[in-house]
Amino acid sequence: MTVLVIAEHDNASIKGATLNVVTAAARCGGEVHVLVAGHNAGAAAAAAAQIASVAKVLHADDARLADGLAESVAAQVLAIAGRYSHLLFAATASGKNVAPRVAAKLDVAQVSDIIRVVDTAIFERPIYAGNAIATVQSDDAIKVVTVRTTAFDAASQGGTAPVETIPPVCDNVGSSLVGREVTKSDRPELTAAQIVVSGGRALGSNEQFMQVLTPLADKLGAALGASRAAVDAGYAPNDWQVGQTGKIVAPDLYVACGISGAIQHLAGMKDSKIIVAINKDAEAPIFGIADYGLEADLFTAIPELVNAL
Repeated sequence: MTVLVIAEHDNASIKGATLNVVTAAARCGGEVHVLVAGHNAGAAAAAAAQIASVAKVLHADDARLADGLAESVAAQVLAIAGRYSHLLFAATASGKNVAPRVAAKLDVAQVSDIIRVVDTAIFERPIYAGNAIATVQSDDAIKVVTVRTTAFDAASQGGTAPVETIPPVCDNVGSSLVGREVTKSDRPELTAAQIVVSGGRALGSNEQFMQVLTPLADKLGAALGASRAAVDAGYAPNDWQVGQTGKIVAPDLYVACGISGAIQHLAGMKDSKIIVAINKDAEAPIFGIADYGLEADLFTAIPELVNAL
């Protein structure tokens, strides 16, 4: 039995989510192989080979794989899927785009967003916004699985896996990349940050959101996040949204400012190591999961906290 991890990369380096998926793959039993499908991605393949627990790296190189289009990557995975018992993807925007295509073509049921590997065929995944955990068994010959990366530690370095070049198989007929706008920031990427400062609708406006939270995030070296209510109100951009319909984060420290603690938001951050809540409503649900709670007006408390830091 051999497990294949589909790597996420930028053709130069491996993205952190892949390291978490490798950890999950190792718990499925058998050898772990990693597929790096891209263009001029030799550096990414070499980086994948240095991940502990990886027995082999498969490198497919073609210009049509350069942009990571779901149609092309799915075709590459399908070309070698028969060799593997498990195909593992990160439960990221990219993984969620490719995995269903692969599962549909293989005519198997996808097991989504797993948080634990019980054995080779049984997995646990959250349902009802994380309020219940479902135990799922897959009897398919090839198991297509997406992994909630925050539930698994990142695999360590120190591997010396061989890199095998395989023939590229691409299928992007009918689709092409027209353009990509990448938001650049000096802050850590939200899902990879060790500290996250998030704001809710209580901030009142985009101007106040930035004016109040930016100094605290700067002091802590933190990424900025937001509740869905704050995003819907236009206080913060969509890619800052933390929650069931946003990004799932599990930093070492999560500071929730003016966030009530709706189930949707808690589903995206309750696995954080330490949760600090600042809210003037003593009955706010966020206090129920917070390690430290401060019942105070955030417009007074946060500037005082920044000065203290």
